[in-house]
Amino acid sequence: MNSIKKFAGMIWNLLGPAAIYYLIKTASEEIAKKPVIDTKIQWVVFVVIFIPVAVGLMIFGWYALKGEYDRLPESSEEITD
Repeated sequence: MNSIKKFAGMIWNLLGPAAIYYLIKTASEEIAKKPVIDTKIQWVVFVVIFIPVAVGLMIFGWYALKGEYDRLPESSEEITD
């Protein structure tokens, strides 16, 4: 199971930048196609909301690659701060 988690972490790390690139590329193409204020606002909102989500996926992937999720607590008594 740990190898699956590490593989998934690698996938998230690769998917995050690709998704950001594709989002910005699509936004610029759509804005160039129809450069009215409605289109600009719509795509700016999409980009501003989605970039932190993609960064979060990359952070999750990084921790999965490092092995931070190899041992998960089974009860709340095992959690230490």
